Amino acid sequence: MMSGGSYSTIDSQKISGSVPSVPDPGHTTVKFTESNLQTFPPSATQGKISGGSNPPRDADDTFSGHGNGSTDEPQSGGWLHKFTVGAYKPFFDVDTSDVVERLKESLFPFRGTFTEKTADKPDLYGPFWICTTLIFVAASIGTFVTYIAHKWKKQEWNYDINLVTWSAGVFYGYVTLVPLALYVVLKYFSAPSGLVQLFCLYGYSLFIFIPALCLSIVPVEIFRWVIAGVAGFMSATFVALNLKAHINSAGERSILIIASIFLLQLGLAVVLKLYLFTVTV
Repeated sequence: MMSGGSYSTIDSQKISGSVPSVPDPGHTTVKFTESNLQTFPPSATQGKISGGSNPPRDADDTFSGHGNGSTDEPQSGGWLHKFTVGAYKPFFDVDTSDVVERLKESLFPFRGTFTEKTADKPDLYGPFWICTTLIFVAASIGTFVTYIAHKWKKQEWNYDINLVTWSAGVFYGYVTLVPLALYVVLKYFSAPSGLVQLFCLYGYSLFIFIPALCLSIVPVEIFRWVIAGVAGFMSATFVALNLKAHINSAGERSILIIASIFLLQLGLAVVLKLYLFTVTV
C-alpha cells in the first residue's frame, strides 16, 4: 500500500502532465475599423436631399427659378405657355437683397451698370412694387397736401378719387407701353433687347420719384420744380446710360434713339410736376 503522500505526488504529476502551460499573451492591440458615422454629411445620400460636401438642397427644382428649368408641372406648348403662371414665375424669383441692390443702383445713374448686373436675371417684382408704391404715395401725399392747403385758406375740401385712378394709369401705363414701344423700335433698327430687361430697367428708373413725391410736401413752388427736375434728370440719365452701349449697335440713329429716351423720361417728370407736385386751391 502507498501512503497518502505518494498518491498526492502521483496525482499532481498526472495533472501537471495533462495540462500544458499557457504563455502570457502580454498586451493585445484591438483595432476598430473607421465608422461612416464619423463623416458628416455622408458621402452618398438617398432621397430628395443630395449631399456630398455641399449644403443640402431640395432636388426638386420646381420653385428654384431659372436653374435648369426642370419642373414637374405640365408645360404648355407654343404661345399658350405665355398665358400660364409658370411662364412668369422666374421673373419674380428675387429676394430682398436683390431688390435693395437694384434700388441702390438706380440712385447712382452715372454708373450705367444696371443692365449688365441684371442681364442674367431681370425681374418684374421690383417694377411692380415700385409702381404700386408710387400710386399709393402719390394719392396719399397729394391728398394730404391738398387738404392742408384748403384748411389753411379755410375752404371746403373734398377728396378726389380720380387721383388714385390717374396715378395708376400713368405709372402702370408708362412702365408697360414705353418699354414695349422701345422694344419694337430697337428690333426694327437691328439692336434688339430683351423685353423683360426693358420692363425691369424702366420700372427701377421710377424709384427716384418716390422720395421726390415725399419732398413735395414742402409748400414752396420753386422747390417743387427743382425736386421734379432733379428726379427727372436722374431717371432719364439712368435709362439712357444703361441703354447707350446696347443702342450704339444701331449705327447713326443711336444718338437719336438715346436722345428720345432721355427727353421722354424728362417729359414724364414734367407731367408728374404739373399733376402731382402742383397744389391748386
